[in-house]
Amino acid sequence: MASWLWLAGLAAALYGAHQVFTKLASGHIGSGVGGLVVETTAAATILVWLIYSKLAGTWVQPVSLRGAGWSVATGLCVGTGTVVFFMLFQRGAPLSAVPAILAVGAALMAIVGMLLFREPLSLSRATGVVLSLVGLYLLRK
Repeated sequence: MASWLWLAGLAAALYGAHQVFTKLASGHIGSGVGGLVVETTAAATILVWLIYSKLAGTWVQPVSLRGAGWSVATGLCVGTGTVVFFMLFQRGAPLSAVPAILAVGAALMAIVGMLLFREPLSLSRATGVVLSLVGLYLLRK
């Protein structure tokens, strides 16, 4: 088993829970305030991780201008995406719509991975992309 596979499972579980909690919160808080609470809590959690890493002597946190720039782009996507998910749920979208939405994101990642990062095309990747797009099509019905 790949050394990162358990981390993939944990990330999937956490991001799944993220959407459940967003759905629960969306009827009780505005999209902007909810997004700010989510992202502030996320930043505080990461700060705790950095402090722990420093105190435990496991600090490995290189920084470059390029890395910081791409991290800002990531933050813009995450922050905007969080607000959009609050708005989506506030307008009545079911939680069950999220897997199809995220599948389209996964298809986009697979396509970019193959085109930009030269990751090899495989039957499983191609099948995943096609099924993701079919899922989005079926979602609109």
